[in-house]
Parts: sequence; C-alpha cells; structure tokens
Amino acid sequence: MEISITGAKIYFTIPIFGGIPITATIINAWLVMVLITGLCIWLTRGMQTHAKTKRQHIAEWIVETVTNWVTDNMGERYSRTSFTSFIAALFALSIFSSLLGLFGLYPPTADLSTTAGWSVMVFVMITYTKIRTNKVSGYLKGLTEPVPLLTPLNIISELSTPLSMAFRHFGNIASGQVVGALIYAALLSLNHLIFGWLPGAAGKVLSTIPFTQVGIPGVLSLYFDLFSAFMQAFIFCMLTMNYISAAAETE
Repeated sequence: MEISITGAKIYFTIPIFGGIPITATIINAWLVMVLITGLCIWLTRGMQTHAKTKRQHIAEWIVETVTNWVTDNMGERYSRTSFTSFIAALFALSIFSSLLGLFGLYPPTADLSTTAGWSVMVFVMITYTKIRTNKVSGYLKGLTEPVPLLTPLNIISELSTPLSMAFRHFGNIASGQVVGALIYAALLSLNHLIFGWLPGAAGKVLSTIPFTQVGIPGVLSLYFDLFSAFMQAFIFCMLTMNYISAAAETE
C-alpha cells in the first residue's frame, strides 16, 4: 500500500487492478454515511404507535418537516412517495459532509467528484421524469422547440443543469475552506508582526504563540462551515425538487 499526501487530501493506493486510490473524500463520505445510519437507527429504535420518547418525537418531526417541504414545492403526488426519503437523505448527506470542516476533517462536498455524482443522479431523475411524462418522442420534440435552429442550445441547456448544480455546491464549500486557510495564515503573519519586534527570546516565543488566531476564526467558521453548509444543502435540494416537478409537467 502506498500513501501520499497532497494538500488536505490523503491518498491510499491499493495495488489491485493497477491500484485503486482511496482518498480522504471517500473515507469521510463513508464516515458520514455511518453516522447518518447510526443516527437513524437510534431515533427509530423502539418506536410505538403513540410517541412516548423524545427520540420518537424528533424522528416524527423530521419526517413531517421533510414531507411538508416536498409537498409545498412539488405537490401532494410526491409527498407520500420514496422521493421524500431521497430528499431527506440528500439533505442529510450534504449537511453532515460539509460540517466535517468544523472538526478539522476534509469535507466531501469540497471535492467536485462528490457534488458531480449527486448532480448526475439528479439529472438522470429529471430526464427520466421528462420521458415518462412526455414519452421519448415528446422529450426529443421539446429539444427542437420553439424552432429547430435552437436545438443545440436546448441540448446545452439540458447538460448545463447538472454542471451548474455541481459547481455551485462545490464552489461554495471549497471556497470556504480556502478562505479559512487564508485567514489563518494572515492571522499568523499578524501575530509575527505584532510580537516579532520584541527583542531577544521574548519576541521569538510570543511570535510563535497564535494569540491572533483565537476567536476570530471561530466566528468566521459560523458562516463558512455552519451557515454555508445548511444553505448549500437547502439550495441543492430546492433545485432538485423544482427541476423534477417542472419535468413532470406535460409540455
């Protein structure tokens, strides 16, 4: 097994079929899935017809909230289907993945391969819904409207949907990681600037203690890691629901 480190990513290469790289993204994504699975098992353990525990109240509140969210954006026909579970899973995966940055771990959503995979899956669902609603002939006909001359632009518009969703989510989370690293570096330089002028051992010792890195990164992390995580998960799921509900309309 070979191990190499590139930036924030650690690559484990398994010498099978030419070597299979296992990155921090894969490891942390599996960690998130294990955490979500464990949380679901804990919340639903020992459920009864009438809720008597706080765990069951929380589980029922989550189900009702997601169901109402889907109903408000897509209508009743989607509220009692497996699509509600899909949105709940997608929202949870996005939030938990992004929040790993709060604990110093590499968030899978800061890797384009993660958000691109989700976007491709959503794109397949959108295309399937369009074909199911309008048949193959209706779907192909829609690409030629309003005039056949615009067919190439319509195809580009179709393909731009997963690209825009993937880059929007990835860009916001990754930029937060970059900005956070730059702020830490800037505060470290400020610390050297403030205490480095002191003569002798006092300057050398005090300039190595990160006084300026206390407090400020924590406040900024509330936006870059917490607020941004919830917002990007919310936006990604909203776009998914809106695109699929629009695809279900008969053209």
